Amino acid sequence: MLRNASLFDQLRLRYPQGPLQARPSLNQDPGRFRNTAFFRKMYGNCWRGEVQKHLVPVTWLPKSWGGTIRATSINGVAQKLAAISDEIERLDEPVRRAAYPPAGAYACRPVVDTGQPSMHAYGAAIDLNFAFSDYWYWQRAGGAIGYRNRMPAQLVEIFERHGFIWGGKWYHYDTMHFEYRPELIALKSR
Repeated sequence: MLRNASLFDQLRLRYPQGPLQARPSLNQDPGRFRNTAFFRKMYGNCWRGEVQKHLVPVTWLPKSWGGTIRATSINGVAQKLAAISDEIERLDEPVRRAAYPPAGAYACRPVVDTGQPSMHAYGAAIDLNFAFSDYWYWQRAGGAIGYRNRMPAQLVEIFERHGFIWGGKWYHYDTMHFEYRPELIALKSR
């Protein structure tokens, strides 16, 4: 499903919005299954230059960091990231520090372990401060994956309110990663 997900596969796992109650169980990766045709129809194909024409600059944490990231204007993703940035700026510095400098936003690249386009390739994802990040792929020793997380819950809550899911809620965790997936957030109420 990671390499060839249908639309049904994409919605198969319920995203657990709200505080993380327990570490994700084996292969519970809500949002990691992505139907490439669906996202290419919506955002374009970055390898053909279709995504880039919709990218706009977003000043990320203007008071704390002040650098610019690029995100798609489609579905208001860039505007949502600007609103998230404004909310994060109001947090205490120890929490806010986990959000900058960002480790990346738009990047025309595949997901490391699938070869399929990353949500970064559509301009609809951001990775936060690398120094606060944990990623399952970095501990590939075989067997069970030991869950790790240093990302503050306040940041996750802000992103989720704006339609983003967090990679820290995946068994194959990527705690720096947030991607715009309102279809998964909306499913919570069902």
